[in-house]
Amino acid sequence: MIFAPNPLSLSVTEPAFESWLRDSDFLETLDQRTTDLHRAAAAAAAVKPSDSDGVSAFMTPRGAVFIVWRLLSSVWILLSLFTFSPFSKLGADDFSVETPPWTFSFLGSLDSYSFPSSSSQARLRVQENVKRFAPNYATLSVFFFVCSLYKIPISLLGVVACLSLWEGFERRRDQWFSSKHPLIKQFLAIILKCVIAVVLVVSKLQSALFWALCVSYAAIILHASFRNLTSFKK
Repeated sequence: MIFAPNPLSLSVTEPAFESWLRDSDFLETLDQRTTDLHRAAAAAAAVKPSDSDGVSAFMTPRGAVFIVWRLLSSVWILLSLFTFSPFSKLGADDFSVETPPWTFSFLGSLDSYSFPSSSSQARLRVQENVKRFAPNYATLSVFFFVCSLYKIPISLLGVVACLSLWEGFERRRDQWFSSKHPLIKQFLAIILKCVIAVVLVVSKLQSALFWALCVSYAAIILHASFRNLTSFKK
């Protein structure tokens, strides 16, 4: 069936059309459209060779300014990702869904990655990819934390010691104390928690946790911003 051209379609503004694509879950179309518009604008602003001696236009002062501007804009796009919360659209239900496949869905192929053309596109990718790959990112965070414990053995020993203390207390407290003395159990639990906190601080667990959070956050931001959006709908 062929539809006749509708003159009213020409009155749709760009923000309204992008909002419709976002609300209709055409994220792949919106992402590709943003990239195509940026490439068209960059191609129109590109400097063409005009010197008679055959020198490339990028060797001229105007070409050098264009290259510097592109580099600064790329750096600004990456820096803009640290000015908002990538987990604003994340909910508890996003972690209970089935984990997307690591090879085809999460990693994809080389064609699944591209540099974001603008800060708005980078933020859109980060918010949607963090929501979609929340189980994968959670697994990566745990993996980086385990690696940080491996690099800092004293922190690993501290975690094992604290878990052993708390597990032993939970198993033996009903045998050591009767149910007639609940206040004693609570008091000993508070003391044990204080001891565990001291052990964790002495074992430098906060250092391992800090580095794990930094590496995990950087990996999530880079992957989510470079990963092209794919629509849920076929």
